[in-house]
Amino acid sequence: MPYFHCRLATEAGELVTQTYLAPSSPDCRKHFEAEGYCILSIKRDWKRIQVPALPFAKKIKDKEFIMFNQELVALIKAGYPILKSIEIILLRVKNIHFKELLMRVEDEIRAGKSLSEAFSAQGSVFSTVYIASLMAGERSGNLAETIRRFIDYQRTLTRTRSQIKTAMTYPSLLLVSSFVLLGILLTFVIPRFADFYTGFDEELPAITRALVSFSTAVKRNIFVILGLIAAVIAAVFQLKRREHTRIWLDWLKLRIPYARAIWIESGVALFSRTLSLLLSGGISLLSSIGIASRAVPNSYLRSRLKNLADMIKNGESLSDSLAQAGFITPLALDMIRIGETSANLEGMLGEISEVYNERIQSRIDTFVSLLTPVIIIFMGLVVAVMLFSVYFPIFNIIQVTR
Repeated sequence: MPYFHCRLATEAGELVTQTYLAPSSPDCRKHFEAEGYCILSIKRDWKRIQVPALPFAKKIKDKEFIMFNQELVALIKAGYPILKSIEIILLRVKNIHFKELLMRVEDEIRAGKSLSEAFSAQGSVFSTVYIASLMAGERSGNLAETIRRFIDYQRTLTRTRSQIKTAMTYPSLLLVSSFVLLGILLTFVIPRFADFYTGFDEELPAITRALVSFSTAVKRNIFVILGLIAAVIAAVFQLKRREHTRIWLDWLKLRIPYARAIWIESGVALFSRTLSLLLSGGISLLSSIGIASRAVPNSYLRSRLKNLADMIKNGESLSDSLAQAGFITPLALDMIRIGETSANLEGMLGEISEVYNERIQSRIDTFVSLLTPVIIIFMGLVVAVMLFSVYFPIFNIIQVTR
């Protein structure tokens, strides 16, 4: 979407110059005419040519989205109409992709659609939880409070993701550095020793011959190996687009002993928090169940919840229906039963998410504290074996020369 350099005149006769982002020159003209300006000239601003964005550059950051909703709540509480609030916020949005989306939302609202319908028309960019929250706020007549609850929900998710990324940064860097070191040893160091040993008639130990042969094969076929690795990565990403493949890969993740508990408890926490948010917004249990199920990150666990709404329609309670899914923890089921009998289901679901968020963080900290020394010890043993294989023949050669 290009920028346009506009020269405008107000009703008082003042000259104004503005730069505006619009799909085309007529759209830009229509915008300023609606604002009451007299259009003097509209020219394409070639100084601000937009380079085509990469896929990752089109992602809306959580911080930006939360800030947008905070400003929207403040303006709504101040008595501004929805359309005017969007227009004011648009002036301060710096992310071009997000700005384009909000401009489309603005156009949808001008065409007579509600806020939830305008955001829903943007495809899968905005989560179903957010769309449902907006719809609940519009139905209840308390949009600002519903958006505020969504902000709290989004902050919790963002904080949890940030904690996980921070915890896994050091082990990931350590693992990458270790593989780089092994690559350097196999590609550059060991072949030099192989050339050195060719000048001696002594037969090399079996472990040294095997390592030298492996290193020589890696060096000769380095580009083939890198191509195969790239092809495997591309194939995995392509296959992950298929639902059956995602379910199978996520099923494999659950076979990892310690990670299984983290995946299950994170699924329970996200399902509970999402369902609590939707119920507190006034959305019915049946309507909320499908949206909350999609919040579970593991595809295999998510597939176990696909019949949840049908079971509730047949008269079963939420706790009994979840028990048949086979992965909801006993503690969560007991707390949901208490919430059902005490008519405080949404509050109890919020408590479940808080309990399991703390447990997940504790498990992740423990996992990282165990993973780091395991990586160090394993890579140390590998490097030690490689060095022993390289230097052991030198000791034999020294003894023979003596």
